[in-house]
Amino acid sequence: MFFQWLKRKLPYGLYGRAALILILPVVTLQLVVSIVFLQRHFEGATRQMTVSMAYDLSYIVALTETAEDVPTALAAIAAAAEPLRLAVLLPVDVEAGTRRDFWDFSGRVVVRELRARVKGLTLVDLDDAREVRLILATRHGPMQLVFPRSRVAVSNPHQLLVLMLATGLLMTFVAYVFLRNQLRPITRLAKAAEAFGMGRVLPYSPRGATEVRAAGAAFLDMRARIEQQIEQRTLMFSGISHDLRTPLTRLRLGLSMLPPGPEAAAMERDVREMGGLVDSFLDFAQAEATDTAPEARDPAEFLAELVADARRAGQEVTLTGVDGEGLATFRPDALRRALENLLANAARHAARAEVSAQLTDETLCIIVEDDGPGIPAARRGEALRPFTRLDPARNQNAGQGVGLGLAIAADIARGHGGELHLGESARLGGLRAELVLAR
Repeated sequence: MFFQWLKRKLPYGLYGRAALILILPVVTLQLVVSIVFLQRHFEGATRQMTVSMAYDLSYIVALTETAEDVPTALAAIAAAAEPLRLAVLLPVDVEAGTRRDFWDFSGRVVVRELRARVKGLTLVDLDDAREVRLILATRHGPMQLVFPRSRVAVSNPHQLLVLMLATGLLMTFVAYVFLRNQLRPITRLAKAAEAFGMGRVLPYSPRGATEVRAAGAAFLDMRARIEQQIEQRTLMFSGISHDLRTPLTRLRLGLSMLPPGPEAAAMERDVREMGGLVDSFLDFAQAEATDTAPEARDPAEFLAELVADARRAGQEVTLTGVDGEGLATFRPDALRRALENLLANAARHAARAEVSAQLTDETLCIIVEDDGPGIPAARRGEALRPFTRLDPARNQNAGQGVGLGLAIAADIARGHGGELHLGESARLGGLRAELVLAR
């Protein structure tokens, strides 16, 4: 459970993970050095200095205890207190306890050693970081001793800490620059692959480490093979189109010379249907092999033109609005073909249709809704497969198509790095087709 939570909190990007791999050891090393070296080293030095100071304090206490009265005690310790840098007051008010800040780790050692080695110690006051104030019980009353903090504790290692921090930041910057130079070729490779998946070809040349160069060269080889296959497929289907249309044309000419009759009319319908099948099949096969480059267009203007053309063709289509502003990059001819197939599908099975769009920072979503019977949720995935007709009553003689409209739209959406989603229209009650494209 903990590891799953930790995995969710870790960076997902390559930059973040690589930076974490470098920064975490640096921070850990600094912490280990700070705790193991600094604390133990300065704690040991503080202990030695405090023990030495404790002997001096014990000597002062001994002088006080052997004196007959307070003036004699003050006179006896005055000569010894001055070279020891001690300020002595006798007598003073009684105070007891320990005073120090919770982050004063060296003060903890000072308190422990003084209480263990100086008899009669009632108060250890370390509130002032520059001095130490002690209250000791003597035969002449409580005595106060004040001396500099530097006599018992090593000064805070500010210079060493600043040097460690500056060195750590410098090494982190050097590591970041190195990482950026190493990861930039991977980022360029990812952008080139993502663009190619959307139907765009970005200039790319392998750079970076040997492994990254090998991956880049493999990507270029793969892209070249795919482009060659698309070109070969386009040429092949162009030839097939010519070869199929020629005999169909001869059949039409032959049928036109026959005397009118039921059999001739049926044969003409068959020939027209065969022509429609060939056109639909070629349209599906060439969905990805478009001859237009992606363009940055205004979706609102593009959809307005599309809806106007559909209305001139006699379709009951309305553009309800475009949510968001800006340009989107897509292949206009391919996207027009996909939307025309969706609108034709709506025209066959519904009385009216509505078109809308939503623009986000990353996607363009075009929505086509109708008031027809829709598609059951269990069969929406099947409807996206080519040559699939869900309604048993839709036969070829009825002129209801060959089941390629949604498949062509889905194929074009994938060519733009997006998807086609089918659902139920909440407003019209029919089919809701969402064409989501990468912006």
